[in-house]
Amino acid sequence: MRILICAIALLGLSACSQTKAPEQAKVGMANPASVYCGEKGGKLLPQKDAQGNEYALCQLPDGRTVEEWTLFRADHPQ
Repeated sequence: MRILICAIALLGLSACSQTKAPEQAKVGMANPASVYCGEKGGKLLPQKDAQGNEYALCQLPDGRTVEEWTLFRADHPQ
């Protein structure tokens, strides 16, 4: 009888234990077009279009202002 009570108590306690869900690693990958703008000595200028979508312009040291992905694709053809 004592074994049965101990077994039930042990079962009850084990049901209460919680396992933590593993924490997912955050992706720390930078936008390659933004990184490239900085490598060229440019300055990012965040913008929003009429629909609220965000994009960035790259203001280059020579005075030109180009959309960051346009600059990246022009210098990195596939």
